[in-house]
Parts: sequence; C-alpha cells; structure tokens
Amino acid sequence: MWGSEKQKKADIGRFSGKTTIIAQDAELIGDLRFIGAVQVDGRVVGNIDAQDGLVRISEHGCVEGSIKAPHVVINGQVCGDVQALEHLELDAKARISGDLHYRSMEMVMGAQISGQLNCMTENAALLTFTDTAQDSVGSHNS
Repeated sequence: MWGSEKQKKADIGRFSGKTTIIAQDAELIGDLRFIGAVQVDGRVVGNIDAQDGLVRISEHGCVEGSIKAPHVVINGQVCGDVQALEHLELDAKARISGDLHYRSMEMVMGAQISGQLNCMTENAALLTFTDTAQDSVGSHNS
C-alpha cells in the first residue's frame, strides 16, 4: 500500500526536554556535539554533530560548517556539507552551498542547492555514523 512504509518525519517536539535553541541574535563560534535537538535561529560558525536527534535551521538561521545528524531540516542558510543519516528536509527558503548526503530527502520548491546530491544506502549511513562514533571515542582517549 502507498505510504505504508513511509518513514515518519522527526519533529522537534519529539525531543522535549532535550532541545537547544540558538537565538536569532546569538552567534556560536565552535563545534557543537549533542544528543537531542537543536534549532538554529542565529549563527553558528563551526560544525554541528548529533549522534541521535534533529538539527533544524530556521529561516533566519545560518551555519558556516558541516552538519551531521540523523534528521536535518533546513529553511535557512548553510555553507558546508550536510549528512542526514536518515531524513533531510529542505524548505522553501533553504540556501545550501555544499554537498548533501542523505538517505531520504524532501525538497520544497524554492530551495536552492549549490553542490552535489548523494543518496546513501543504509549500509553507507551506518558506516558513516559508526566511523564518526569511533573517531569521537578515540579522540577522548588521547
């Protein structure tokens, strides 16, 4: 049946109590790693890495760095590569300058991409996430 195997979209409400908001007038310089959800209404200069969760870039949000997370929703500006290990959603005001890696993607008319689109297989997504987790563990033991 159509839609019976469709994945459910990640909603920021699903991560209640674990949501970080970077306000519209705020600027974060440095890498951000977390479990849960982050909504960027301001500016992040650095990489965003979520082991489990959602990264949402709002209409006024801007990220200068790479984004890696299971679920990514973009309606603002991103200058860097994006890896959505499960689901990528690009809304009408999304402006991306970088390569996109995704397992499934939705794109609304008006979104703009300057880069390559790369659909990952399930195995590639697992390898990418496992490699990142091992790199994180290895860097803490040094």
